[in-house]
Amino acid sequence: MTSPKERAQKVNKQVEEEATKSIAEAGEPAVEAVAGALEVTMGPLAEILGRAEKAYTAYLEAQKEAQRAYKENELQVEKAYEEAAEQASNACDEAIKRALKARGTAEQQAEEAYKRAREKAKEAYEEYVRQALKVRKGTIEQAWKVRKETVAQTWSIYTRETK
Repeated sequence: MTSPKERAQKVNKQVEEEATKSIAEAGEPAVEAVAGALEVTMGPLAEILGRAEKAYTAYLEAQKEAQRAYKENELQVEKAYEEAAEQASNACDEAIKRALKARGTAEQQAEEAYKRAREKAKEAYEEYVRQALKVRKGTIEQAWKVRKETVAQTWSIYTRETK
């Protein structure tokens, strides 16, 4: 694709060639007339060419500006991504800290419950031992009493018969 400047130069060259041919054919008086006409024609053409060059330059500048805007947008998106990733990381770290704290609290409560249960088990054991010792003592006393009575009866029977 040709630029507006190149197209304007091409048109300008064609006009010059046509004018030169016409001048050569018409002679010297015509040369002066054509030169004057060419100057008159070249004035608006040069102005159009200048505007076309300015428009093309503005187009190139706008293209550069669009590239800068895209690059800036890309940087902003990257920054937003990094911030979101950092926030997610911080939230994860905070959740892990809370989970660790909850685990520690649960372990401490479990240990305290275990100690209480162990103490109750110990108290129950001691109570069962006391009761067992008491029953044993009562049973032994009862057996001793029965033995005494039986020995006494036996001696009473033996002494009656030996007399």
